[in-house]
Parts: sequence; structure tokens; C-alpha cells
Amino acid sequence: MKVLQIKVKPNSKQQRVETLEDGSLVVYLKSPPVDGKANVELIQLLAKEFQVSKSCVQIQSGLTSKLKRVAIDLPIDGD
Repeated sequence: MKVLQIKVKPNSKQQRVETLEDGSLVVYLKSPPVDGKANVELIQLLAKEFQVSKSCVQIQSGLTSKLKRVAIDLPIDGD
């Protein structure tokens, strides 16, 4: 399991993921931070980025914050 520090930027013109030098991520989302829409889009985007199912991505902290801690259950190499 990999735990990432992520800064989310909602209401962006395009979706993208940037990796910073310290290993943290900046994720640009199209959705507004209303009714959990940005969190849903974040999970979908990270699942696609890391090639895992959405159920493997879990927001551990920061549900209502721009700074989030996200755990991703990555497959073991060789599977």
C-alpha cells in the first residue's frame, strides 16, 4: 500500500496529475468541491493513473480539505 500526500486544485480547465520533487502530487480536477464531486473525480483519476480499480484508492484524511492523504493499494510486481 502506498500513501501519498496530495494537493487538489478543483475547478481546473483540465484534469492532470503533477509529481513534485518531494514525491507529493498536485492533482487538477474539473469538478467543483461540492457534495464530494471533487473527491469522486480524484479517486477515478488516481485509479486510472495507477492502473488499479477505484476500490483500491481510499482518502484517509482531508475529505473537505485541499490537502489530502490518499492510500493506494498497488498490486505486487509479478502478478
